[in-house]
Amino acid sequence: MAACRAGDTLIVTKLDRLARSVRDTHDIADDLASREIKLNIGGSVHDPTDPMGKLLFNVLAMIAEFETDLIRSRTREGMKIAKAKGRLRGEQPKLTPKQEAHLYKLHIAGEHTMYELAELFSVGRSTVYRAIERVKRKTPDADGA
Repeated sequence: MAACRAGDTLIVTKLDRLARSVRDTHDIADDLASREIKLNIGGSVHDPTDPMGKLLFNVLAMIAEFETDLIRSRTREGMKIAKAKGRLRGEQPKLTPKQEAHLYKLHIAGEHTMYELAELFSVGRSTVYRAIERVKRKTPDADGA
């Protein structure tokens, strides 16, 4: 949008690609109208200064926001159902609890660097740090070691 000049036409495939809400759409339309830029949505040109163009633009903006809200609510509902069934657990740790305990013992022994531990277990260094933190949280006496 910043590259558009007076007389240009901004082409957008769908209105929800241009803005997230009716308020955003109005702000963008006002900006385009003040800069004398036309808007092409899905192949039809809309002039935000024309009363009919303004009406159609507002209706399209409301429908686009409504569709987005519907998708959002359906996604939340689906995630809630999946969570209730125990199917939504997020990304699982790369290492098993047994591997994490072994990694922690090697770390405490002080014979390996974090990089070497990461190579040894075929994971990234951040995974090694997270695994050590998990073991520390699970084992109250692990903090003193």
